[in-house]
Amino acid sequence: MSFPRLVFLFLLAVARRAAAQASAGACAAEKFSENRVFKACADLPHLGASVYWTYDAAASSLSVAFIAAPPSGGWVAWGLNPSSDGMIGTQALVAVPSGGAYEVQTYDISGTSPGSWGKIAYQTSHLTAELGADGRVRMFGTLRLQNGTGEVNQVWQVGPFSGGAINIHDTKSDNMNAKGKLNLVTGASTAATGGGSILRKKNTHGVLNAVSWGLLLPMGAIFARYLKTFKSADPAWFYLHVACQLIGYGVGVSGWATGIHLGNLSKGITYSVHRNIGITVFALGTLQIFALFLRPKKDHKYRFYWNIYHHSIGYTIIILGIINIFKGMSILDVAQKWKTAYIIAICILGAIALILEVVTWGIVLKRRKEDSKTYNGTSNGNGHLPLSM
Repeated sequence: MSFPRLVFLFLLAVARRAAAQASAGACAAEKFSENRVFKACADLPHLGASVYWTYDAAASSLSVAFIAAPPSGGWVAWGLNPSSDGMIGTQALVAVPSGGAYEVQTYDISGTSPGSWGKIAYQTSHLTAELGADGRVRMFGTLRLQNGTGEVNQVWQVGPFSGGAINIHDTKSDNMNAKGKLNLVTGASTAATGGGSILRKKNTHGVLNAVSWGLLLPMGAIFARYLKTFKSADPAWFYLHVACQLIGYGVGVSGWATGIHLGNLSKGITYSVHRNIGITVFALGTLQIFALFLRPKKDHKYRFYWNIYHHSIGYTIIILGIINIFKGMSILDVAQKWKTAYIIAICILGAIALILEVVTWGIVLKRRKEDSKTYNGTSNGNGHLPLSM
């Protein structure tokens, strides 16, 4: 065989190997200490993690390696959930800092508090972990699974570690969707289908509340405060105000109900401040709707007090609604462009309100001056403004 042909075959073999590694993903290029080798691997879709395994179906023995980058000095975890695709019920291997190195602890994740976790259901062996120069933790172990195990639910996570204890992980999108299915036989790894659905519901919840409490209600308040100063806008301002508030309340109720549903889907995960403000806004909004049916006539002796109540509750709802929208954006970890877009929308409404404040005060003062001159020119001539003002 000629030398050029040997070179060609060598280059072809190298190209095929590179292509095979590329098709297998970045995980195929990983090298482990102590010459550890695994038959299959998968790059996981969240947290920059990877999992490697060798599964002996006859012995129901799973040798696994998990790699992820924790927060500085934090923990990493990987586990199987035999009952669902969520965190609760996961049989987990958790690598935690210990004496300048890492050790592996095992838990049955039975709740959101580490103090309530029990003993892992699987028999384990060869548990060890190490911190690489690249800042990633490599965790190893062997699990004895039930006979006939094929496809499993896997869950992985990273989080902080302080005071010698495992602390709660972030609730950002990457963390909340760190789960999926793993076929130990075929090597197929898929993301959990429920994560995308929940994320869509969260986005829907955010959009509904931003449009209702954060845009429609402030617009309705602007109509009521400023348009009624213009005589030509009466009674159009009233109908615009009522339309904005009723539509805003209706959309807001949908957003509030979506939030309640998300809370039921996320057992053990509570955003107390966001939830409590949301409940307060919904309750006050409902009171405002009922107040419409109890609105006294203009000349009624209680109308003055009703106006104070209506205005104070209305502005409180708007302020709390806007605050809660920003808290919701932080929880969802939305892209900065959406925060910027909402800030611009609020600033535009604020600028319109400021301009109208100046314009309408000018109109009101001018009318009072004219009415005062007219009244002073009458036979009474006592210099007082009419009682109807």
